Amino acid sequence: MKEALTNIPYFVYENSEYFWLFLLFVPVIAWYIWKHTDLFAHIRFSSSLDVEVLPKTWKQYFVHFPFILRLLACACIIIALARPVSVDTYSDSTTYGVDIVLSMDVSSSMLAMDLKSNRIEASKDVAANFINNRPYDRMGLVVFASECFTQCPLTTDHVTLLNLLDNLECGMLEDGTAIGMGLALAVSRLKDSKAISKVIVLLTDGDNNSGEIEPLTAAELAAKYGIRVYTIGVGRNGEVPYPTQFGTQMIPNTFDETALVKIAKMTDGKYFRATNKKELVKIYETIDSLEKTKIEDYKFTQKKDEFMPFVLWALVLLLIDCILSQTICKRFP
Repeated sequence: MKEALTNIPYFVYENSEYFWLFLLFVPVIAWYIWKHTDLFAHIRFSSSLDVEVLPKTWKQYFVHFPFILRLLACACIIIALARPVSVDTYSDSTTYGVDIVLSMDVSSSMLAMDLKSNRIEASKDVAANFINNRPYDRMGLVVFASECFTQCPLTTDHVTLLNLLDNLECGMLEDGTAIGMGLALAVSRLKDSKAISKVIVLLTDGDNNSGEIEPLTAAELAAKYGIRVYTIGVGRNGEVPYPTQFGTQMIPNTFDETALVKIAKMTDGKYFRATNKKELVKIYETIDSLEKTKIEDYKFTQKKDEFMPFVLWALVLLLIDCILSQTICKRFP
């Protein structure tokens, strides 16, 4: 289970159409610039030479300050009319993952080339896509031939899992097919899991001919712990191409599906048969759709009006304007 609580604050304007009022500033400022030369009183002198050389004081520049204050006050009023609102969005998501163990056959018969490029490589490619499509799940990998071992325990580190999957090859274990052992080891990896759904995907191309545990005994164990097993039989019957030291040769291939069908039935799973890579892809897609991860997402939104500070600033600016207009910026005609 994965939980996340995030807070994403942002700022919006409920009545943004009032911002069009800022366009009125253009003619107002233009009028002021055109008119400001006539703001001073005129006194007639016989000669203005002595007056022209007098330096300009700060009051001559400061006389424009009240106009700037009025513009700022109007801007604050327009922003207040646009109704600024702060919005806090809380996102609370809970993910209920599925714990999945892939139990894969790596016996020498998986080198048969009826699936391109061969059974083991096709199985690895399709399993890798399956892993990539389930980012929220814990997944593990068990391999078996005449014996078995855990290639990767349950993990959410799918990068490591994919690397270990890519390293699988036939011959890494003594040859044989111990389906019961491979299934029993996968069960042991899942029996203590707290996930709402526990799944084993068992892939093999042969009959059980090794190991100390019978496949149906391992299936009973899986059913006891509430583990669902999807069984996949790969390869076609009849003669199949197989690599030898003398080149590729056609060898007979038989496959008894009885045990795999019973395993799936006993654990409330399903049995699939793949005679080519395309069918194998569809099988994993089917399993992916059957074992969906549950994701719950809740969003809470809280809004707060933020116009009052702009109203207060407008009042303060207008008050300063009134004081200056009656004191240091007061005009005498």
